[in-house]
Parts: sequence; structure tokens; C-alpha cells
Amino acid sequence: MQIQVAKRLQGTEEYYFSKKLREIDEMNQTGTRVINLGIGSPDLPPHPSVVAALSEQAALPNTHAYQGYKGIPALRKAMADWYQRYYSVSLNPDTEVLPLIGSKEGIMHICMTYLQAGDEALIPNPGYPTYRSAVNLSGATVVDYDLTAENSWLPDLDALARKDLSKVKLMWVNYPHMPTGAKVNREFAVKLIAFARQHNILICHDNPYSFILSEQPESLLQFEGAKEVVLELNSLSKSSNMAGWRVGMLVGKAERIADVLRFKSNMDSGMFQPLQMAAVKALELGPEWYAALNTIYRARREKVFRLLDLLGCRYDKNQVGMFVWAAIPGDNADGYTLSDTVLHKARVFITPGGIFGSNGNGYIRVSLCQDEKVFQEAIDRIKNALQ
Repeated sequence: MQIQVAKRLQGTEEYYFSKKLREIDEMNQTGTRVINLGIGSPDLPPHPSVVAALSEQAALPNTHAYQGYKGIPALRKAMADWYQRYYSVSLNPDTEVLPLIGSKEGIMHICMTYLQAGDEALIPNPGYPTYRSAVNLSGATVVDYDLTAENSWLPDLDALARKDLSKVKLMWVNYPHMPTGAKVNREFAVKLIAFARQHNILICHDNPYSFILSEQPESLLQFEGAKEVVLELNSLSKSSNMAGWRVGMLVGKAERIADVLRFKSNMDSGMFQPLQMAAVKALELGPEWYAALNTIYRARREKVFRLLDLLGCRYDKNQVGMFVWAAIPGDNADGYTLSDTVLHKARVFITPGGIFGSNGNGYIRVSLCQDEKVFQEAIDRIKNALQ
């Protein structure tokens, strides 16, 4: 018996990393283990107090029941306090904060809440592939907007304004940008908010990287009038080394939080309460936690710069976030070619930029989520295999 998958899945392929990890697993069975510099999964642990809070709460007899869909009040308050302390953004914890089981689910929740067949959504090229997948699964149409090095990886809003935007309901943006590490600036943020107002477009800002290698974390909600046109996703995955814990948040205007909750409440039965209490502890960490984390990432980034120099790549030393984005030398057809060469000759995996969109074809991306010793081994392998 054959059962066809739904039409919504017929244009959705398996995630690139899912397929590539299978190839790497097969290679690991046949020789020297592959060094994976591709995926941005923090290798460092959360703060010890966060782990202790999880353990203590899980040992209690009354913390194992279903939880409310909105998260416990203590977590919503901690998230609002975190936004006030680090972003200078004021949020009502009862109505403007929605805890999520990881911010990735929030991307789908937003798309399923607001999009349907006949709608359009603006998606960055290059950008996080999940934006495209979530829009496609909602039944809406993806409309790419170009990001280029020449424009500092910011959208050309004037060029977009000249297009027919009558069917566009959402625009996905992500700064600090993944994969390019570009930062937003005040002038652009103000212009983006005005653009959204003018064209009646909801800006969906995915903001999980703001603490990594940035001098000052930034939120689009810091800017005047933003709450009227912006929903923002955030996460503890990168800032608190809690990727596998799946703790994220959606913040914005109360009416929009209520809209998304209508969908979310049909998808899960709340987050494990000890996880929520541990997340409260993580959100209470002071600036010294983030400073110590960034000291480690800066040292790793220097190693990555050396690795990229060996490959003849060009890169911006001022980029931020958990990756380094680099233009490949001209003797390679594209980033896939260079990635495969390094993988099969040096057994080091580096992400090809093309998986993030056609504008990434001439680039590669290196994750900072390995120890300095691992980066040094990767450098040594590449020296021996390619030079």
C-alpha cells in the first residue's frame, strides 16, 4: 500500500544538515574522524546554577504535571526583566511574552498563524532555511529579497518598495544575521519600521545571536514604533548554551501574542516546569556570564581566521554571532565545491554558503562551536592535505 505525502511536503526537502550528517557518519566508520565545523550547536555547558536548578526542581514530587500554554509566570517575568535589563525594552510579562519550546517552533507558529494560500512572505537570500520551509508549509508563497556584501547584507528597502507588495503579509529579518554575521544599524532599523508601516507588513525578527561577540545586544523593539509592526523571536540556545533544552520566546504586541497562542495551544501541552525554572536562573545571569562566553568565542574566531587564510578566503573581521562567513577564492566553482574538497581531502566539514540561498553560492560558513584545540587540528589537517 502506498500513501502519498501531503502536497505541503512535496516541495519540502530533508534539511541539508540531516543529509550531510549521514554522509559524515559513514565517513567516520571508514577512517579518521571528520572534524565538524558546520553546525552552530554550542559545545560549552550552561552555567552550573542553571543545571543545579533543573536537578533540584526535577527532584520535587509536584513538578511533573502538564503546564500552561503560556509558561509559568516566573518565566514570563524573567524574560521581560531580561529584555529590560539588556535591551532596554519594556514588556508586559502577562500579555507581551510567550515562552516557546525553542524559537524554531516560533517560526512555524507565526507562519501558520498569519499565512495561507494566496499570501506572500519576504524571505532573506541568504538566510536561515527554516524561514522558507515554514512559509511553504503554511501554503503561502515565498518572495526572496536579496542581501549582498555591497549593501552590508541589509535589504534594499527602496528596491523592495518599487515591487508589488500587496500580497505580502510578513517579512522575515534576522540581525545579527545568520549566516553573514552582519549587524543592524539605527538608520536601517528606523527605515525598516517605516517601511513596514507604509506597506502593512509584519516584521518577524529572529534574534538568537545578539549576545555572541556583540559589544551591546540589540533588539528591533528598542526603536520607536517597533511594537506596532514587529514580532521578535529570541532564544537561550546560543546566549546560555542551552540549545538542546529548547527554551525560546516570542515578544511583541499583546494582540499578536494572543494570535500566535491560538495556534500554539493546539500544538503542545506546555514546557516541563523544571526546565522553565532553570531558564529563569539562566535569564538572571549577569553581564559577566556573557563576557566570559565571548572571551572564548573571540579566541576561537582568531583560529577560524587562520583556517580561512589557508583556504584563500576573504572575510570581514567585524562580523558577529556564532559563525564566520567568508568569500571563497575564485578557483572554486562555488562553496559546495570548496566544502567537498576540504571534507574529502582533509576530513574537515565546513558549511557551503549556498544552502542559505543563491546569494550564498560564493561563500562558506564556519561554526565557532568547537574547542581551540579542535580548530588547531583542523588547521593542521588542511595544511597537510591541501598545501
